[in-house]
Amino acid sequence: MAGRHFEDWTVGDRLVHEIRRTVTETDNLLFTVMTHNPQPLHLDAEAARASEFGRILVNGTYTFSLMVGLSVGDTTLGTLVANLGYDKLVHPKPVFIGDTLRAETEIHALKDSRSRPDAGIVTFAHRMLNQREETVCECLRTALVKRRDAA
Repeated sequence: MAGRHFEDWTVGDRLVHEIRRTVTETDNLLFTVMTHNPQPLHLDAEAARASEFGRILVNGTYTFSLMVGLSVGDTTLGTLVANLGYDKLVHPKPVFIGDTLRAETEIHALKDSRSRPDAGIVTFAHRMLNQREETVCECLRTALVKRRDAA
C-alpha cells in the first residue's frame, strides 16, 4: 500500500509525484467522447484552428482527472475511505496535445472526523504543471482517510 494514513500527514508536507504523462490526441478524444462533451474546441480541428488557441484544446476535465490520478499513488492508495469534495478548481493555462504534465501536492489542512473515529479528513492542494513549469490546473481535494489503527 502506497498511500499514507491520516496520522502520517502534517500540514505543509509537499510531494512531487514522479509519474508524468504526455497528453495524446487519443487521450483527449476518448475522454471527451466518453463523457459526451460535444465542445468543438476538443474535437474539431478546424473549429479549434479558428479559435484564439489555434489548435485542439485538451478537455479541462481530463486535465483535472489526470492531476488527481497522478497523485493517488503517493497520497491515498489503499487508505482512502472516500473523496468528500473538490474546491477552488482553476485552469490558469491551456493544455494542448503533446504537453507533458506532472503533479505536485501540498497538505493544506488536517481535521479529525467527528462521525468516523477510524478516519480523519485531509485537504490536499494539488497542482498540475506542464513541461514549461506553468501551472495548468490546481484544486483542493478533501478526502476521508483511514487512521493507522483502523487499517
